[in-house]
Amino acid sequence: MLNTQLIKAFIRHILTAKTRHGVHSPFVYSLIEDVIYKTKDKSDNKDIELLRTKLLKDNRRVAITDLGAGSMLSNRKEKPVKEIAAGLLKAPRLARLIYRLARHQNARSVIELGTCLGLTTAYLARAAPDADVISIEGCPNIAAIAAQNLNSLAIDNVRILNGNFDTLLPRVLSEMDTVDLVFIDGNHRKQATLDYFYQILPKANENTLLIFDDIYWSKGMEEAWNEIKSNPKVTVAVDLFWIGLVYFKKGQAKEDFNIRF
Repeated sequence: MLNTQLIKAFIRHILTAKTRHGVHSPFVYSLIEDVIYKTKDKSDNKDIELLRTKLLKDNRRVAITDLGAGSMLSNRKEKPVKEIAAGLLKAPRLARLIYRLARHQNARSVIELGTCLGLTTAYLARAAPDADVISIEGCPNIAAIAAQNLNSLAIDNVRILNGNFDTLLPRVLSEMDTVDLVFIDGNHRKQATLDYFYQILPKANENTLLIFDDIYWSKGMEEAWNEIKSNPKVTVAVDLFWIGLVYFKKGQAKEDFNIRF
């Protein structure tokens, strides 16, 4: 189905987005120059992309349960792995960006909401090898495949928790003093996204990065993104259309940026 909301939002973004040359914030300029646009080296993590290729050919059928609203799988009881991979895995260009962002954070604590088949999880874990990466997935069968995939990549700094985000996220946060990076995916409803943001907010430090996926997926998601970036505690918001970045830098003038990626 054609997502007219997404198309209109994309046109607006292209018309207003800047490159690094239109940015006067030293922090954001450096972020764009050293992280967002640093795309030349694709040699890292070739094994993850080889796994993607295998998953796109995987004919195993998976019973689907408990996926968040907005997912292409929400109303399907069973689906081949290859269709899940084709529909839900982050494109290599975006997955590598998330890897660079996570590596730039030097994070020690990482939360991912929406494990899917574990490829973005793998990128996060590789980018933050000293971090305890906690990934929450609603569908038990998909969580099991993700665990197999991470094991095949010899990644051992990830804990996959299976269950409802609304139940598990507060429990995970209660065990943390602070969190360095959170990737929020898997539930594309306005209120759910805002709930996660406000639950995470007390655990954010001045170096925390929140990555919100699919910020223009629906009118509700766009409204959620606008509310999040206007929050007084958010000092820098970077809109890359496909994802939104939120920072809490002390001493930083509050600004938001639309950046072409």
